[in-house]
Amino acid sequence: MTQPRPASSAISSPMPEQAPPTRWIDTLKVYKEPATLRMLSLGFSAGLPLLLVLGTLGFWLREAGIDRTTIGYLSWVGLAYGFKWVWAPLVDHLPIPVLTRLLGRRRSWLLLAQAAIMLGLVGMASTDPQLDLNRVVWCALAVAFGSATQDIALDAFRIESANTDRQAALAAAYQTGYRLAMIWAGAGVLWIAARAEVAGAPLYQPGAWQTAYLVMAASMLVGVVTVLVSREPARIMMPAARNAAEWLRSVLIEPFADFLRRYKGQAALILALIALYRISDVVMGIMANPFYVDMGYTKDEVAAVTKIFGVIMTLVGAFIGGVLSMRLGVMRVLMLGAALSSATNLLFAWLGGQGHDLQALIWVVSADNLAGGIASAAFIAYLSSLTNVKYSATQYALFSSMMLLAPKWLAGFSGWFVDAYGYSQFFTMTALLGVPVLVLVGLASRIKTPPAHME
Repeated sequence: MTQPRPASSAISSPMPEQAPPTRWIDTLKVYKEPATLRMLSLGFSAGLPLLLVLGTLGFWLREAGIDRTTIGYLSWVGLAYGFKWVWAPLVDHLPIPVLTRLLGRRRSWLLLAQAAIMLGLVGMASTDPQLDLNRVVWCALAVAFGSATQDIALDAFRIESANTDRQAALAAAYQTGYRLAMIWAGAGVLWIAARAEVAGAPLYQPGAWQTAYLVMAASMLVGVVTVLVSREPARIMMPAARNAAEWLRSVLIEPFADFLRRYKGQAALILALIALYRISDVVMGIMANPFYVDMGYTKDEVAAVTKIFGVIMTLVGAFIGGVLSMRLGVMRVLMLGAALSSATNLLFAWLGGQGHDLQALIWVVSADNLAGGIASAAFIAYLSSLTNVKYSATQYALFSSMMLLAPKWLAGFSGWFVDAYGYSQFFTMTALLGVPVLVLVGLASRIKTPPAHME
């Protein structure tokens, strides 16, 4: 049995600048370690549900004749990801009867969440939205809630599975698996549904979509098997609560108080960086597909470029980001990722003046996804470094939720801005949104590591 670690060593060292290894081969060996390979398959499990309740589901609903306004409202299902911090304390501390005793705290919650996802996908696969849209919505909510819960447990599992100097590699492996799953849940679903159609039948064939979603439910077994064969991370010794009030304080208040206590006046700077780091990408991304349509690119062209070139370059970027973070330090790569993410938005402004140019689209999408992969790997490693492993699930859930709320809110005005000023000005504006982020990264890089102690 794994021995508990004392609480006095429970804080991961934020933002350490590790001495670079003497040889590149020593750095690359981390990608062959069991913890990294496990994170690859668990990243696949995490990335699979997202498109199945958002983008891909919208395609299915529109083909079924559901109006666009309704489809837009149904996108609020994705808000489950933005508010997962609300129930993260329960995932951090609450045991699941029988399962926790058999598997441990992290693996039991992972398995329960994966079961919810699979059951929700099977429910969606057994329903025709033309006949019972409400059931599809409830099943999609179950998938989203299960997926967000899986994210909470998985983030904690990753943080607790390796030392700080390995977090960038784990983040890169996680991102790789996540992106591969998004290909499968995006292009893969369309490919399966198209081949499940009956020749000569009506354009909309619910059976074809149901087959595709059953395959997606079965694909979650990748994560289930990985959880079952993995070891539970070392358990943190937690003092027993004397009453319900003390338990609520330790579960709901202490994770947030701990962060504020450790960083004091610098906490506001760190939280501002978390809230704004991906703002240029998120705001720009909302208008990417309308831009492609208005530029005359076909669905096949966009799918081929974004799902092949774009995803490949994201994987390459995640790999580069992980390696560079270990060689140069997370903060330097965080600055590089922020600069590249903003600069590539200017490429879209340039693309708008090229007309229908497929080769230009390939280059721009490839550059944008390469920058995004580098930024994501470094950012995940940075967020991981901020957490105290005693509260890793709750704190990381809060951080990962914060990074989307402000950008998602601002992105809601992106269509209005394009209508008023055009695409070129819009893409230039999103690039300028990244300038304050560079300043915040520069200031955050000066923050000293707080003392590793518990109160």
